[in-house]
Amino acid sequence: MSQEAPEPPDDAAEDEEAGEQAPFRRYLTRAGAERMHRELLQLLNEARPKVTAEVSAAAAQGDRSENAEYIYGKKRLREIDRRIRFLSKRLDTATIVTPSEQADRSKVYFGATVTLEDEGGIRSTYQIVGSDEIDAAGGRISVESPMGRALLRKAPGDTVEVRRPRGEIELTLVDIRYD
Repeated sequence: MSQEAPEPPDDAAEDEEAGEQAPFRRYLTRAGAERMHRELLQLLNEARPKVTAEVSAAAAQGDRSENAEYIYGKKRLREIDRRIRFLSKRLDTATIVTPSEQADRSKVYFGATVTLEDEGGIRSTYQIVGSDEIDAAGGRISVESPMGRALLRKAPGDTVEVRRPRGEIELTLVDIRYD
């Protein structure tokens, strides 16, 4: 059974407030889902109770209209609650993909770790992940990015052209791994 993610449509409408795209399904690698779950637990078990206690203490001081600690605490509590709802919804609706279980390892699919070589012979390694897992410094790029889209279904030896803000670049796919 192949766990490939479908290519996102070019006309996917962006929901500005929630940052969601429709109509294709959201994918997360197992590691990305675990990171999001850890953050959710930290917010629920540590951050929210701490801020709630701070707001309660500030409220006990009296006049709330001019109490900066109370106002800031309530704002921080709303931010935490918003993040909790976001993470819960993403984890509930995402399809979790374990890259090591990919059946077809000859081509690039969601979760693949690819080694690319540019025109100057410089090699770079990236993992193709969901939009919630992006970390350019950590080598994780979105499957929805121009590079991610260009690499889907390519095999070692294939060359792709990627349009970047600095101009187009030609990259050769050297290696594919599913760790």
